Amino acid sequence: MLLFLVLSFNPSHANDKVKTLDKVKPANDTLKSNKRKNTKTTFAVTPPVLKATGDQLYCPLNSINIVTSFTISHDPAELGTKAAYIQISSGYSNGLDRIQIQNPATHPSIVQGWYPNEGKLVLSSPTGGDVSYSDLEAAIKDVVFSNSSATASGTRTFSITIGQANYLPSTQHYYLYEPSIGITWTAAKNAAEAKTYYGLKGYLATILSADEAKLIGEQASGTGWIGGSDQETEGVWKWVTGPEAGTVFWNGTASGSSPNFAFWNNGEPNQQGDEDYAHITQPGVGIRGSWNDLSNTGSLTPGDNYQPKGYVVEYGGSPGEVPLEIATSTKITIPVATPDPNPAPICDSGSFNFTATATTGATISWYSDATGGTAIHTGPSFTTPPISTTTTYYVDAGCDSNRKSVVATINHTPTAPIAGQTTYSNCGPGPVTIEASSNIGQINWFEEANGGTSVHLGNSFTPTISANKTYYAEAANNGCIYATRTPVNIEIYALPVVTDETLPLCQGQTIILDAGLEGMTYLWSTSTGEATQKIPVSKGGTYTVVVTNSNDCSSTKTIIVDEHLVPQINDVVVNGTTVTINLVKDEDYFEYSVNGNDFQSSNVFYDVSGGLHNAYAKDKTGCPGGNPKSFVVLVFPAYFTPNNDTFHDVWEVTGIENYPQAQVTIFDRYGKLIAQLTASKMSWDGTFNKVALPASDYWYALKIDDTQPVLRGHFSLKR
Repeated sequence: MLLFLVLSFNPSHANDKVKTLDKVKPANDTLKSNKRKNTKTTFAVTPPVLKATGDQLYCPLNSINIVTSFTISHDPAELGTKAAYIQISSGYSNGLDRIQIQNPATHPSIVQGWYPNEGKLVLSSPTGGDVSYSDLEAAIKDVVFSNSSATASGTRTFSITIGQANYLPSTQHYYLYEPSIGITWTAAKNAAEAKTYYGLKGYLATILSADEAKLIGEQASGTGWIGGSDQETEGVWKWVTGPEAGTVFWNGTASGSSPNFAFWNNGEPNQQGDEDYAHITQPGVGIRGSWNDLSNTGSLTPGDNYQPKGYVVEYGGSPGEVPLEIATSTKITIPVATPDPNPAPICDSGSFNFTATATTGATISWYSDATGGTAIHTGPSFTTPPISTTTTYYVDAGCDSNRKSVVATINHTPTAPIAGQTTYSNCGPGPVTIEASSNIGQINWFEEANGGTSVHLGNSFTPTISANKTYYAEAANNGCIYATRTPVNIEIYALPVVTDETLPLCQGQTIILDAGLEGMTYLWSTSTGEATQKIPVSKGGTYTVVVTNSNDCSSTKTIIVDEHLVPQINDVVVNGTTVTINLVKDEDYFEYSVNGNDFQSSNVFYDVSGGLHNAYAKDKTGCPGGNPKSFVVLVFPAYFTPNNDTFHDVWEVTGIENYPQAQVTIFDRYGKLIAQLTASKMSWDGTFNKVALPASDYWYALKIDDTQPVLRGHFSLKR
């Protein structure tokens, strides 16, 4: 960071504008502007010339004079000025940096005013009159700089001037904030160009560097218009005032590019409407000292953050102008030693070479202690004595508080790796966890005894293998490697080969379960945990047996015993000639029959003949079936033809003979009782009192017994 000293002389000269003369005219002469280009300016009273030396090194938490020598050469006709201004114009750290007269009591003709926001010290008369140049000289020699942070760094530039404008040594220009509430950008541009400063032509400030932006924005006494605009081409921002006019400093909106220095506030420029002019952002809005884009008028609301409050005038750099000498500068630099990266670690013992660079003019010293102590070496490089443990050294450039640490790292070589087991075994292919350790560091695993590429890093390694294999453990500690690798073997043993089974079991019977392999050890999952190759079971379920061979490798065989129930007929439902056999519990391994010979998977039978039948259900796999159940199918003929041709000569109910109490009553269409059939007479010949009845429809009612419902229907007599 840089510190600048700024001094100001009598403001009565600030707007003097005179033409170039071969010699200085008397003070009472009438002065006029010379209209020629590149005119030079001369004054009725020669401006004073300030000279200062004092580029010095500074250590934080101390005080140091800002000059080692300082003079003000002035016209005999002018012995003093209103004030002198000293400003930390570059590198200023607000709240930590301070400049002040060290012994103010020895300078009774001067009062000092410190303005921390601007980093400026103003020296003036306690009476409000002029201060003599000789008193200012003496006071400025007594001004000291201090910083309250032990970790401060960088350079501070001090500008010293006897003009009110801020002076920036890096540009040799002067900057002055002019307050003017509500002024437009156009009016500000014209007003700036009408101003002069000790003969230098004014213009709206242009900014091409970070230190210039900080002085004009963050350290100025106010904020306002600056000389940037994109009015000519939307999105292309140029400086349009002063000697930098035409310089493009920004392309695009907030995400644009910066061909030269730009310091837009967050989200700016937003290019809304006619916001074509650059303005330093009001304090408290976004980044302090940054810029935003406004219309020519800005906000018209009084007190609004975007109402213009003034403008910044820059003086210097116009064609034909000779830099003024009413300002001078010095700087202090906080010396910092910057060590190069730490040397690479070494194994076990040795020497290290450290190097560092430092601020120009500073002396680099090396120490064994973080603070205090005596330097063990001086110079940009330092070679340690032989060491066998990691050691920290320290380097500074003259300020004890700014010491930096450097580390000489010693890594020790580990001892031989120790395997958890010499040989690991695994039953069948799969993952196997092997282990090794060392006294320090970690284990690298290799597939080769020498060379090759590490396949795993860590004390534990779990490869998946399918055949016998050897891995090698290498002990390493941050690049320090034990020379010999330790072999670790893995042997793969065969597993017993078993085959799962599903076996049927007839209810109430017993079957034998077989592990399938001889000469092994066995453990069944039964409640008693049998340990034989074969076991009997009489219940369905899932059984497992762990079969273990001589290598202690085990396989598990699963046997599903599917117990088949004995079918039990619940009832037989007869609907005409359709018969349904219903079981107490249906299973898909049952089959059905109504004659004991022909079985089917469906329990429904169609067109079953009339008469007495037996219903059967059995197991398809051959397990014993259950008890049959009898049922009767009654067939009521739909018609009969009593013509003595031996075909359908009588009407009779097939199967009714199985119901000795059954009784069938026949009626004609008018409900007249025609005939009554019983077990002794189960057919009707179509006559009533031996007289043949005509062809027609007749109705019947069948009562089997008192427990069954009466069955009703009708049939036809055809002749």
